[in-house]
Amino acid sequence: MLYCRGKELWCMPDKTPTINLGDIVDAIRANRIRITNHADEEAQLDGLALADISLSVLRGEIIEKYADDKPYPSCLIFGHSANNEPIHSVWAYNAETRFAVLVTVYRPDPERWIDWRSRRKR
Repeated sequence: MLYCRGKELWCMPDKTPTINLGDIVDAIRANRIRITNHADEEAQLDGLALADISLSVLRGEIIEKYADDKPYPSCLIFGHSANNEPIHSVWAYNAETRFAVLVTVYRPDPERWIDWRSRRKR
């Protein structure tokens, strides 16, 4: 990013927070997680246990990133349960506290997803 002061022009490093799967996995393994009420309700509605949600992240992949989410950047993770069922979960990550936050979780609808990774065009 370029900043200008008077006639000087210099580059400053981009301070956009990033999110990566390794940080979320580390937080899960260290039990540094928070679960929103919404995520808890959605998990119950879809019959998803925390163990399966966690496993889906440990074996999963980030399929979408939301760097501008507040208060922390977040991402959509696709993975499978122990029974090989697809699970989508949205996680935010607080780099300062190293806690991961489960924002929501659901079983993806095959009518809305191609191979569980790409959204179908409407």
